[in-house]
Amino acid sequence: MKNNQSNRLSSSSSAALRVHEEGEIGSKARKKARRDSPEGLLKHKLDMCSRHGDITEALRLYDDAKSNGIQLNIHHYNSLLYLCSSSSPSDDDDDDDANLGLKRGFEIYRQMNVDKVDPNEATFTNVARLAAAMEDPEMAFDLVKQMKGFGLPPKLRSYGPALFGFVKKGNADCAYEVDAHMAECGVLPEEPELSALLRVSSNSQRPDRVYEMLHRLRTGVRQLSDFTAEIVEDWFKSEAAEEVGKESWDVGKVKEGVMKGGGGWHGQGWLGTGKWRVVRTEMDANGVCRSCGEKLVCIDIDPQETENFAASLASLACERECRAGFMQFKEWLQRHGPFDAVIDGANVGLVNLHSFSFLQLNNVVKRLQDMSPSKRLPLIVLHQGRVHGGPADHPNNRRLLDFWKKSGALYATPAGSNDDWYWLFAAVCCKCLIVTNDEMRDHLFQLLGTSFFPRWKEKHQVRLTATRQGLTLHMPPPYSIVIQESEHGSWHVPTVTGDDLEKPRQWLCATRSMKLDSQPPTGH
Repeated sequence: MKNNQSNRLSSSSSAALRVHEEGEIGSKARKKARRDSPEGLLKHKLDMCSRHGDITEALRLYDDAKSNGIQLNIHHYNSLLYLCSSSSPSDDDDDDDANLGLKRGFEIYRQMNVDKVDPNEATFTNVARLAAAMEDPEMAFDLVKQMKGFGLPPKLRSYGPALFGFVKKGNADCAYEVDAHMAECGVLPEEPELSALLRVSSNSQRPDRVYEMLHRLRTGVRQLSDFTAEIVEDWFKSEAAEEVGKESWDVGKVKEGVMKGGGGWHGQGWLGTGKWRVVRTEMDANGVCRSCGEKLVCIDIDPQETENFAASLASLACERECRAGFMQFKEWLQRHGPFDAVIDGANVGLVNLHSFSFLQLNNVVKRLQDMSPSKRLPLIVLHQGRVHGGPADHPNNRRLLDFWKKSGALYATPAGSNDDWYWLFAAVCCKCLIVTNDEMRDHLFQLLGTSFFPRWKEKHQVRLTATRQGLTLHMPPPYSIVIQESEHGSWHVPTVTGDDLEKPRQWLCATRSMKLDSQPPTGH
C-alpha cells in the first residue's frame, strides 16, 4: 500500500516536473521565435544602428522592411526617429547624413500614423527634436501639447527642443509660455532650462524675469556651473542691469522678507542704483567675501521640514531595507539618543587607508567626544560584518567595541542592509553632525530629492582629510553655500569650481560701485 502511494507521488512529481520543464522549453522557444522573426531581427539590427549612430544603415533597413511588408512596431519607429533626430544638422554640422535624417524623420513619423501605431513620450520627444532642428520650436511645443490627448505626461526632456529653440531665436515670451506649461504639468526645470530662461531674459532686457530666474536658481540649483555663472556675470555687466534698481526702499519690508525666507534673501527686487562691480572671488573661513567684505549668512532650515524629511527617509528605508530591522533601529535610537554626532564608521575607518583601522576610527570618536557640549560619545554605525570576526576579534579592537556597545554608542546594522540609511536617519533625527567623506550622490541619495537634502547636508556634514598628524576634521561652513541676496542689494553667487576641501570655492560677487544706504519709505 505504502509502495503504491509512493509510486503515485513519484509519478505525480515527475509529471509536474515534466510540465514545468516543457513550460520553460516552450517559453524559451517562443522567445527564440520572436528574436528570429523578421520583426525581431529588424529590432536587433536597429538597436545596433542606434548604438553606433548609423543612420544610413537604419534607413536602408527601414526601406527594406517596408518593401517586404514587415510590420513595424513602436520600438522600431522610435529607434528610427531617435537616429533621425540625433543626426539632425547642428550649427557646425551640415553633412548629407544629417540632412537626410531630418527629411526622412518626418516621413517615418507620417508613416507611423498611417500604420496606426500609437506614439509614446519618446516618439513625441524625438519628433520635437526634429522640429527644433528645422528651427521650428512652435512645432516642437505643439507636439508637447498633443501628448495630453494620448494620456502621456510630458517629461523634462520633452520640453527641451521647444524651450531651447525659442531661446535660440530670442523669443522670450514663447520661452516663458513653455515654462508655464511645464509648471502646469508638474515638471521641474533643472539648471540647463533655468540657465536658458535666464539668458533669454537678460538678452531681452527683462530685469524682473532675471530677478525671478536668479531666485529660482537659488532654490533649485544653489551652486552654478561656469556656463550659468557667465550668463549671470554678463547680466550684471550689462547696461540694463545698471539702469534697474531703487534709490530708496522700505527697510522694514526688506528685513521682513529676510526673516520670512530664513535669511540670505529678501525677494523685494533690485536694490540700489548705478553700475555693478562684478568679480570672481572667494570667502574666508568665516564667510566674509574677500572682495567686498560682506559676511554671508547661514540660512535657517524650517524644523518642520526636518521632521518631514526624517519621516520620508524612514518610509524609503523601510521600502528598501528589511522593515523589521529598520524599525528595530528606530526604537533603539529613541532609547539611546539623541547624539551630538553620528559617525559613518566604515567610511571613517578607511579614510586614506587600504584596510579598516579601528585605531583611526577611535581617534575621531575621542575628538568628537571632546568637542561635544555634553562630552557624550558619538553614535558609531558599523555593519555587523565589521563588528564580528577578522580585525574585530583582535583584543584591543574587541575592548573598544565592547566599550562602545556598553556605552550605548555603537549600532551594528544587520546583514544585507545598507549602512547609509541608518547613519543618515540617525543624524537627521538627532539634528546633529554626520561625519563621513561619502559625497552622498549615488542612487540612494537621489531618491531624497533635490531641495531639502543639499541644504541639510551642507549644515551637518563633517568631512575629513589625512595628514601626517592624523585626520583633520572639516566642520560645516558657518554660512550657506547658495546664491545670497543681501539687505543692501548685493549678490553673491557660488559656482561649482573648487568645491572640494583642497581648493577654495569660486564665488561671483556683484555689488553696486556706489552703494547707497537704504532709506525708509517716503512719508514715514
